[in-house]
Amino acid sequence: MTQTISLTAPAKINLSLRILGVRPDGFHELETLMVPITLADTVEVSHGISHGITMICNDPELPTGSDNLCVKAAEAFRAATGLDHGIAITLLKRIPHGAGLGGGSSDAAAVLKGLNELFDDPLVDEELHQIAATLGSDIPFFLGNGAIWCRGRGEILETASAIPQRRLLLIKPPFPVPTAWAYKKYAELKESRKLPDQAEKQFLGELEIINDLESAVFHKYLLLPVMKSWLREQSGVEASFMTGSGSTMVAVLAQETASEKISMLKKGIRSEFGETMWLCETGWGVY
Repeated sequence: MTQTISLTAPAKINLSLRILGVRPDGFHELETLMVPITLADTVEVSHGISHGITMICNDPELPTGSDNLCVKAAEAFRAATGLDHGIAITLLKRIPHGAGLGGGSSDAAAVLKGLNELFDDPLVDEELHQIAATLGSDIPFFLGNGAIWCRGRGEILETASAIPQRRLLLIKPPFPVPTAWAYKKYAELKESRKLPDQAEKQFLGELEIINDLESAVFHKYLLLPVMKSWLREQSGVEASFMTGSGSTMVAVLAQETASEKISMLKKGIRSEFGETMWLCETGWGVY
């Protein structure tokens, strides 16, 4: 019997995020293009020594009890399969949390995939997707590979056309943005008709880059629109936007941007916005 399964759990960015309305269940109806990137956590699942679920993580700020999505995923897997078996989860965290990069959702999806492999595939893909959809809106996306259009709450998936190859620079300020707060703020501003107009359009090839949550998040976190404007003025930056509910900003680097210019851009970010900015150079990933 296999003892340990190790999986890569990639981060994602939203190249497009449109909020189409409010569903009868209270959640927002979404249409979003999510793309995995090479920044990733590592998740290991193995047989536990007891009948419980245990988790350890290299990030001391991350809770490892029943509130953690990885633990919830393991509990949901056991409930769906009827297994009464100990499970041990080890998480090597590289994706910052509260960043709009989907790290927690990706880790939970990796747990589902890993446990299914560990216990000789008791669930088919459709059953895994059903479990994933009950745990969180982004989790079904991370069960797939490559760029995917996600609709509904995120559970309706459609493979996207090829995305033009680009390098990306991620910039996260030293604060998170709670996802639930961002959607609530968007709804409040829309209801009061105080949502500002969309900024000048940006494109990657023929794809319009847009994030409906930007206006709501920018309303409170004033550093982010300043950073977006500054990035758009920099040489070698093709586009700049917030991913997900933030707080990570993404700079899309033009194809011809040399590594020396990227290094200068990183220095400029820290000089302009402070040394506490978390920076990561990455690109599209397929897992």
